[in-house]
Amino acid sequence: MSTEQDLGAPLPASEQEPDSTITLLPAREGSGVVRRTVLPGGLRIVTETVPSVRSVTVGIWTGVGSRDETRPLAGATHYLEHLLFKGTKRRSALDLAAAMDAVGGEMNAFTAKEYTCYYARVLDSDLSLALDLLSDMVTSSVLDPAEVEAERGVILEEIAMHDDDPTDAVHDHFAEAFFGDAPLGRPVQGTVDSIRSLGRSRILGYYRRRYRPENMVVSVAGNLEHEGVVELVREAFSRADELGDPDMRPSPPRIGGRPWRARRSVRSLHRDTEQANLILGTTGVSRNDDRRFALGVLNAALGGGMSSRLFQEIREKRGLAYAVYSYTAQYADTGIAGVYVGCLPAKIDEVLKICREELHKAAGNGISEEELARGKGQLRGSFVLGLEDTGSRMSRIGKSELVYETLPSADEILARIDAVTLDDVRAVAQDFFTQPQTLAVIGPFGERDFSDAVA
Repeated sequence: MSTEQDLGAPLPASEQEPDSTITLLPAREGSGVVRRTVLPGGLRIVTETVPSVRSVTVGIWTGVGSRDETRPLAGATHYLEHLLFKGTKRRSALDLAAAMDAVGGEMNAFTAKEYTCYYARVLDSDLSLALDLLSDMVTSSVLDPAEVEAERGVILEEIAMHDDDPTDAVHDHFAEAFFGDAPLGRPVQGTVDSIRSLGRSRILGYYRRRYRPENMVVSVAGNLEHEGVVELVREAFSRADELGDPDMRPSPPRIGGRPWRARRSVRSLHRDTEQANLILGTTGVSRNDDRRFALGVLNAALGGGMSSRLFQEIREKRGLAYAVYSYTAQYADTGIAGVYVGCLPAKIDEVLKICREELHKAAGNGISEEELARGKGQLRGSFVLGLEDTGSRMSRIGKSELVYETLPSADEILARIDAVTLDDVRAVAQDFFTQPQTLAVIGPFGERDFSDAVA
């Protein structure tokens, strides 16, 4: 049994003794107590108790994503995510689905650039079932050869569906233009050629190398008792003989490589579409950069809502587009700050001109006091409202455990947002919006060269 330790400031997981439990965050109004236990083998379990609900959400996170793939393995992480639903040593694919349907639960997964998550939401009385199903999938999937071949067709259909939607495809197009041949520049789903060439033996080897306890986090939020969750996880992973090394410690958060340098790059893909889709962007901040809060406020002012500059200038005042927004993406060692617009092909030059002008204005003059207050309010609201269900709480504690050194409280996050000043926002605008820009365009433009549209 694990023992609760009073250690003052919470230790990093890599320094915590196996079979010990520490409190990461105490219970406060609006949030429950968050605890962490490290099992032998380096498996981490984090829970948040929310006694006011009758549900729980379980997630099993593993620190592997498309960024970890070599070119011959492109798409293997996402392929494997599909295959883990196709049967284990104890259950068929139908058994897994029927067991979840029988309790009215939801079970799914997603693959990102730097991690993968399998999750289920059930009634609190069905917690043991959800943990058993997910643990069985991630530790004991058989990757049946027939299922590998069947799912290959499903993934090729998914790639085709993604490519047929230019509002999705332009993001992959931009990543390829921005990161080039680096793994971050490749699509999570892989390519038609890479998926066709991936055999079972290669995927199985990837599974065995990457899905290790020291690289996993089990996160659970809802009406639960931490000790009970620990024992259920211990039983499930022990059954698969995954907790055998008492000296193994959890893997530290991903550090990444050298900071990415922005470069001037343009990619245009001809499609006979009725609408042009474009992303204009540059380097942003990494997920551990303290400037991420100031960039978040700037992003809100630039294109984060209906009152934002880009929305007002492009849609409201000129009627040039229906969809327009700015966004940021953050990774271990770099990030993206970008603007997306979908417009009529004939309007693309005017739209690009406005986008460049607004980025230039922000870099030169920052934002106003009113925009600062609005941006802070938007960040505060989206953060707090995002914690209103057990799924988002599970994601917060699970992702934080996997990719960050610490788990800040909600009050600490809100304080960081409130501390952003006009000077902070102006500084990040100058730092990033004066860098070389990357442009990705999909639309009916033939061989047109858009090089003059980027700085």
